[in-house]
Amino acid sequence: MSTQHSALNERKQQATPRGVGVMCQWYAERAENATLWDKEGNAYIDFAGGIAVLNTGHRHPKVIEAVTEQLSKFTHTAYQVVPYESYISLAERINERAPIAGAAKTSFFSTGAEAVENAVKIARSYTGRHGIITFGNGFHGRSFMTMAMTGKTAPYKRDFGVMPAGVFHARYPVPEKGISVDAAIASIEDIFSEDIAAHDVAAIVLEPVQGEGGFHVVPADFLKRVRALCDRHGILLIADEVQSGFARTGKLFAMNHYDTKADLITMAKSLGGGFPISGVVGRSEVMDAPNPGGLGGTYAGSPIAVAAAHAVIDVIESENLCERANELGAELVAHLNAIKAANGDIVTDIRALGSMVAVELETAEQAKTVQNFAMDNGLLILTCGKYGNVIRFLYPLTIPSEQFRQGLEILQQGFATLKVNAAEHSA
Repeated sequence: MSTQHSALNERKQQATPRGVGVMCQWYAERAENATLWDKEGNAYIDFAGGIAVLNTGHRHPKVIEAVTEQLSKFTHTAYQVVPYESYISLAERINERAPIAGAAKTSFFSTGAEAVENAVKIARSYTGRHGIITFGNGFHGRSFMTMAMTGKTAPYKRDFGVMPAGVFHARYPVPEKGISVDAAIASIEDIFSEDIAAHDVAAIVLEPVQGEGGFHVVPADFLKRVRALCDRHGILLIADEVQSGFARTGKLFAMNHYDTKADLITMAKSLGGGFPISGVVGRSEVMDAPNPGGLGGTYAGSPIAVAAAHAVIDVIESENLCERANELGAELVAHLNAIKAANGDIVTDIRALGSMVAVELETAEQAKTVQNFAMDNGLLILTCGKYGNVIRFLYPLTIPSEQFRQGLEILQQGFATLKVNAAEHSA
């Protein structure tokens, strides 16, 4: 590690709390599309995308142009004090595109957790009920309500005392892990019979593709049966698309892959192309349930981030990023299948929806070894999953093909190192 980075790490230790976990021991200096440069000038191919924020890449020219233009007008008014047209037109664009049954409305916020919290507020206001059902291994945020909703204790909620009441966890269907669709539905019915009556449940909240949980894709049959169960009991269905939205899965929203419609959808991350903005879109009558003043926030729907979001939608559509997501995802899956064939039992599963792709290894140690090798050789990748043994891929969808294949080559070399290590250990 360079002297400069070592000095910065020492300053970080002295100035910032250890509760903010930081993966890299080097520091970003600049970025462009799918490349990050550190303060020493070393380049990294970015397959992390700021945790799914940069589907349109670092500093996309159209995003920068839109933000620069907005900066010349005004930076902040607080929308609920002095509104601006760009917020309304962005809501109109989301309403037209979101897979919501019937007329829709959208409200904007700042972070993914804030969007999820407000979706819960809206659901409770509309139904007059308090209960929320989420799923094991799901992730919804680090605020208190969203910590309670998150289906994983460490590191997200184990140190923070009693969680808010009224949140219950069902089992997410993962047939390859022994959790069938029937078993997952039965776990919801068990909650109704053992924990909270169905008529007290306001919403069931699920990720159509679990993010931190390991990129498990919800089975279409399960989603249909949850929708029927919600309709039977007057419960709202909320799709958390904070990580899966905005072309990552090969469609604008992951819910576009299904005939089933949610009542509310949360969004954030790649909506802003690197600028903090989130939102909730839903059925008009549901969104209108809270009284004036019940929704909002000082920075909610920042005009700077709204300008970026308009540009993001333009880029997704003009550059055909949904199609690009499917092409890149298919190439990556083919590469991972070749890696699996060459590496025996190291790879246990490959999961993908468009470019929301993950490869599961036997152990977290193996995943970390590949991750470290990749970083040492100029490729940034992330791990996830219940046991930390899943590598996920969140590269910009705008990545040049040659650079994408360079990243795949580094990845393949990392897995080859695992095979060598395994052979040496057995010897």
